[in-house]
Amino acid sequence: MTTRRQSARLDGSVAAPSRACFTPAMSLLPLDVLVGRDVALCVRFAIVEPRHQRNEATTDIMPHQFSRAQYIRKPAIKAKSGIVAAQSRRAAEVGAQVLAAGGDCVDAIVATTFALNALEPWMSGMGGGGAMVLYRATENRYEVIDYGMRAPQSLHVADYPLTGEGAASDLFPWPRVKDDRNIHGPGSIAVPGVVAGMEEAHRRHAKLPWKDLLTPAATIAGEGLLVDWWTTLMIASTAADLRRYPASAETFLNDGLPPNAPWGIKAETRLPQEKLKATLAHLAIAGPRDFYQGDLAKSIASDISADGGSLSVEDLATFRAHLREPLAIPYRGGKVFATPELTAGPTLAHALRLLQQNLKPASTPDAAAYAEYALALQSAYRQRLGDMGDADGKRSLGAEYLAPACTTHFSVVDRHGNMAAVTQTLLSTFGSKYVTPYTGIPMNNGIMWFDPTPGTTNSLAPGKRCLTNYTPVIAETGDGRRLAIGASGGRRILPAVMQLASFAMDFGMDLDTAIHQPRIDASEGAVVIGDSRLPTDVRKALAARFDYEETQVQALPMKFACPSVVMREGDVNSGAVEIFQPWADAVAEA
Repeated sequence: MTTRRQSARLDGSVAAPSRACFTPAMSLLPLDVLVGRDVALCVRFAIVEPRHQRNEATTDIMPHQFSRAQYIRKPAIKAKSGIVAAQSRRAAEVGAQVLAAGGDCVDAIVATTFALNALEPWMSGMGGGGAMVLYRATENRYEVIDYGMRAPQSLHVADYPLTGEGAASDLFPWPRVKDDRNIHGPGSIAVPGVVAGMEEAHRRHAKLPWKDLLTPAATIAGEGLLVDWWTTLMIASTAADLRRYPASAETFLNDGLPPNAPWGIKAETRLPQEKLKATLAHLAIAGPRDFYQGDLAKSIASDISADGGSLSVEDLATFRAHLREPLAIPYRGGKVFATPELTAGPTLAHALRLLQQNLKPASTPDAAAYAEYALALQSAYRQRLGDMGDADGKRSLGAEYLAPACTTHFSVVDRHGNMAAVTQTLLSTFGSKYVTPYTGIPMNNGIMWFDPTPGTTNSLAPGKRCLTNYTPVIAETGDGRRLAIGASGGRRILPAVMQLASFAMDFGMDLDTAIHQPRIDASEGAVVIGDSRLPTDVRKALAARFDYEETQVQALPMKFACPSVVMREGDVNSGAVEIFQPWADAVAEA
């Protein structure tokens, strides 16, 4: 306000205001009106000077209101027992309890996955899809189970006409479709794969009965979804769309509004999940095929069809998870084993190939290293977004240089050295925002993964597999260590996975050092986003070379991906998670 008052003239008019917050036309407003509005206008429109017009001496160029004095750490844990690192502490505890009961790494995967249905319904669940990379220690063998989503066979492309009104969202730059049918609601639902993925993993490697692994999830659902500030925030972020659909509003809203956590220390608020509890209990007894060919399949398809979606009983009945050979990407004397085909694994191969050629590791990541990260990612994303999709010769672009050889993420290592990197997603927060009325399952919006523009490699079509962003990997560092890495965060997943692998393989970091090392993101075209904790010389070098913006790491909206990682060195395991994610934790078996 002081600056504004000093600009007032004696005759009562106002000098031309700073272009950082005002347009020239505003100088005609009366002083009392202008002074009363200036702060609100600046905040509302977040108008900032272009970088070339800013004072380069400034040390804070971020348009934020948060403290710059915060210092947050979440130390990695170490144990000779198994560890589950997940975005939900309680889900990780369920997995760790299974390991303690004698379960294999894969038993922990199944139990953790279904617990997440009841604990983190905005990120993953039975209504989504995913992929996992497994390492089997006894056989010294890697494998991938791919259970990514696909478009229903009965889908009609004509039902998704373009409006000509610009882009639909900032997550994908596709042209807008009428009624946003590809973004939310029954028309946005692709064939879900999570249950099929768990079925295949359990069939191949599990030690414990299917029923025992689903029982904890049903018990948790019976308790109801506990409402804390994070629950409120996640539900509030999508409440406008959740209230479009009666079953979704009934499940997650109170009188059409997000629930609030109580202030009283002994009080609690829970959202009932009785339908989900019944579904999990039924699936535990009936087995995984019931989701695709039994009573659950009929109920799910009937709900979606009645509300105008395309998913049919036939779409569910024919769905299977696929066992695939992982991409074996050579890097710095080690190897990175990644998911092939329509995930971000091939794109990771492209980026790592460029890093191998151009990055010259020093003792710690310096300005040159971060510049190479940005260049490698931008090159990889140009190819991915321009040409990759479910078409012959296009499914593994980026991996063509390799010898033969897709959100929540959790990583698992057991006491025997078996490891898993597991990424699963509904795509958007709460997916389609549609909960099936009779089974209580939040469903994906996988149709949003397709470009609604006809004639592109990734154009929408019946039966087509989705081009996904997830990037679970297991890496051998070359110095005797092995780590499982993955993250949530859409396009920002790949940059996080690539940098965490580099921190371990190029710079020899342990897990605690790597998870606290600042990262960049370069998944948004020409823009490079830097963590404000980066050293000053790194930030200046990136700003001089790229269209550079920086931000503090924050919980929501995330500007960087949210990783969960485990590592094994000798017979010692370690686990670490994103330090700013409030629920995330690494838990060792007791």
